[in-house]
Amino acid sequence: MANASGEFRLVLPHMDREGRLPRQYMGEGQGAKRNISPPLEWYNLPEGTKSLALTVQDIDAPDPSGPIVPFTIWVVVNIPPTVKGLPEGFSLKEEEFGGEYAGIKEGFNDLKKHGWQAPKLPSHGHRIEFKLYALDEELKFGNKVTREKVLEAIEGHVLGEAVLIAKF
Repeated sequence: MANASGEFRLVLPHMDREGRLPRQYMGEGQGAKRNISPPLEWYNLPEGTKSLALTVQDIDAPDPSGPIVPFTIWVVVNIPPTVKGLPEGFSLKEEEFGGEYAGIKEGFNDLKKHGWQAPKLPSHGHRIEFKLYALDEELKFGNKVTREKVLEAIEGHVLGEAVLIAKF
């Protein structure tokens, strides 16, 4: 299903026509499953990609003191370029999937928890940004991977970015 322009892109297969994140990946509400990460697919990696990194954030999260501060939901690094996506429920189960998924590492979200943290939002209308970075090398991380550390480490190594915005 590669598109004709051959652009690097990220797809959430179960997103509806309005671009909403399916409810089963939310933290609450009718049909919500408990912290099940959504399936993702990507196409047309830039030439020379050695690894991929993914960050997911609520870009409309209000800080209790006022301003909008993006809230990190999920961080995934060291995704090999041979992997064409992440299956539903991948978060915290990379060992179970094994094979080419085995070296993938998940980081900490803004709740200081490891893995996908399904959004529990005070109101609808929030945008969830999925950003996939194609990198020219595999990055080395210590135990505590955060979005900030990923952004620091990838500086100068980004071959391309694919962004997908889903509404809540």
